[in-house]
Amino acid sequence: MRPDGTRGCRRALAVAALGCAVRLSGVDAYAQSAGKVDYDTARFDRRLPATRASGPITLDGALDEPAWRDAPVAKGFLQNEPYEGAPATLDTEVRVLYDDRALYFGVFARDDQPSALIVSELKKDFNPAAGDGFTVVVDTFADHRNGFEFATNPAGARWDAQMSNEGRETNVNWDGVWDVRTRIAEDGWYAEIWIPFLTLRFTDRDPQTWGVNFQRRLRRRNEESLWSPVPRMFSVERVSLAGSVEGFRRLRPGQNLRLKPYAAASASTVGTRPSVGDFTGGVDLKYGVTSGLALDVTVNTDFSQVEADEQQVNLTRFSVLFPEKRDFFLENSGIFQFGLPSTGTATQGGGSFAANGRQNSPPDVRMFFSRQIGLSEAGAAIPILAGSRLTGRVGKYSMGALTMQQRAQGTVTATNFTALRLQRALFANSDVGVLLLNKDARGAADNRVAGVDTNFRFGQLSLGAYGVKSLSPESKVRGRGDDASLRANVNYQSRSWILRGAYETIGLRFNDELGFVPRVGVNHRAAYARYNVRPRWTSARGIREIGPHLHFDRFDRRSGTGIESRYFDWHLVLTMNDGGFFETGVNRNLEGNVRPFTLNSARGVRIAPGVYDFDEYFVLYRSNNSARVSVEARYSDGGLFDGQRRGYAVAPTLRINEHFNAAVSLQVNDIDLPVASYTSTLVATRVNYSLNTRVFVNALIQYNTDIRQWSSNARFNVIHRPLSDFFFVYNERRLDTTGDLVDRSVIAKLTWLVAF
Repeated sequence: MRPDGTRGCRRALAVAALGCAVRLSGVDAYAQSAGKVDYDTARFDRRLPATRASGPITLDGALDEPAWRDAPVAKGFLQNEPYEGAPATLDTEVRVLYDDRALYFGVFARDDQPSALIVSELKKDFNPAAGDGFTVVVDTFADHRNGFEFATNPAGARWDAQMSNEGRETNVNWDGVWDVRTRIAEDGWYAEIWIPFLTLRFTDRDPQTWGVNFQRRLRRRNEESLWSPVPRMFSVERVSLAGSVEGFRRLRPGQNLRLKPYAAASASTVGTRPSVGDFTGGVDLKYGVTSGLALDVTVNTDFSQVEADEQQVNLTRFSVLFPEKRDFFLENSGIFQFGLPSTGTATQGGGSFAANGRQNSPPDVRMFFSRQIGLSEAGAAIPILAGSRLTGRVGKYSMGALTMQQRAQGTVTATNFTALRLQRALFANSDVGVLLLNKDARGAADNRVAGVDTNFRFGQLSLGAYGVKSLSPESKVRGRGDDASLRANVNYQSRSWILRGAYETIGLRFNDELGFVPRVGVNHRAAYARYNVRPRWTSARGIREIGPHLHFDRFDRRSGTGIESRYFDWHLVLTMNDGGFFETGVNRNLEGNVRPFTLNSARGVRIAPGVYDFDEYFVLYRSNNSARVSVEARYSDGGLFDGQRRGYAVAPTLRINEHFNAAVSLQVNDIDLPVASYTSTLVATRVNYSLNTRVFVNALIQYNTDIRQWSSNARFNVIHRPLSDFFFVYNERRLDTTGDLVDRSVIAKLTWLVAF
């Protein structure tokens, strides 16, 4: 065992952080606004008349067509960062037009220093927070809770998302048909945005009013301003505070039928076996049943072009949660969200390790998780024969119906998956809904799940609850009864306070095979509290906001045999004026293991049953990510079950220009347990090159000592027309010990969208 000579230093660090938090609690946050803003009044004042274009619009970023001169103008943007309610340092003007086929936005972002504009990327789905940019949110149903987001930067890169419940569920992997052209001039930059109605969903009323809001990001000042103002604790996704465009007439969704066929050729090699070639094809179909309801059908579905998962170091006894990236499951995925989101802020590994102070936190329950379809537990693809999805909104109802037929492969039998979701809007921004799930595996017992949830939202306060019951035969889950899950949430958020609490109970026989349920047979209590303060003296020292917070989770076994897990975190967060981030604190852990589990399969390291009480002390830092060179780093020291762990992580990023950027992420865990001492290393190198906004090359190379493999994923992507792509993908895995090939694949795929 390693001598714990640094325990005193670690405790001093935690005490200092808590002491600072206590002292700050007596400091009044200063009002940085130019005046009080009545947000409800401001929303009703931010209205534009819907104006038909008097002539054709040429998408060139010039805004020189006569129609733009007659268009109503949205201006007078107000900040929500850093000085809430103050006029934008540099104002923005947005003009809105429409014709029979599309919606148009003409943007002029005033800037007296156009040479100082920060453009970080050209790639599709770029990082909007890393540079200057403009975002538009469109609430087509005017329900004050759902919408579409479209963002661009001065170079014309594109980012889009589908948002539900005012950003509580934001699907950033969704892709829509739209386009933009930009131009940089001496007095600022211009953007001309074209969004065809076939991309959007809306009612058949005539006339119509849509919710709309605009956000401008001036990155060198780290300033965000909006047309319809939003308090700083919320984002532009708070569509209940959006403005409106009123009087759309004779809107048509455009072509009701879209076909997207694909053809793919591939060659694959496993070990020393000869290469095997394959050629396949399929088609995706989208039909507009109504203006608000869409039917999607997929035949011989293929996801070979999807980027590889980023590997994670798992130091828990729970499965790792990877995000969904496959196109067919992304559109309207928010409709299938069940219940309120997590009470805490922790995530489990993956992506940026500086996203929060706790790594490898057990993920939350997800009642429906689409990665259970067409993927094995190891993430390998299982062929999908066909599937269909009906999603959208009709009046006060949101509905989703999904069915997928998975082919048989190896020991996996042919399986049908079905998910049904129905929600009914209540009051201004609340809802009640039902969820039905069914997994029917040929020759095996079925699994069914049924649940009811309700969510009430009153401004800054949100209340939610759900009840779910699973139906599995005794042959699959032994025993009877105890097959339900119940949960209640309360969330409150103001400028200064974020308060969350939840109680959840999960039966021992609860079995949801279309969801993600890390543990069963537990009662779970959770609480989170954060106090945000902005003293005057810190702003001059480069610190914008100070946020001490605590997070508590406790899981008790329903059998009455004691605690299964308890987590208690005290953190202090500093948010910098330039967008940087610093956090320090202590994470306390108590694990009562019911049965032994494998911590590291490659080394055969197993954790014996017992009760383990250990703490982790950490410091993490992320610098300004809009700079040409930035870095994320994390250091931790403390216990791990019945041993010790030191963690080192660093991720430098280099951006030569908007065309080229590269990042290396290194995570090292030095682990000393009674049964083994070893070092776990994970390296990920990511390189992105964008020839322009439609041609991209990216590569992800990973090395993981836990599985003793190198893996490579390289993709060449050409967008030859909106939502029509050519992909060339290369994948390879090799053993690090001998260099022998594990497997290799080369894929060429062409898709082509045709609208009728």
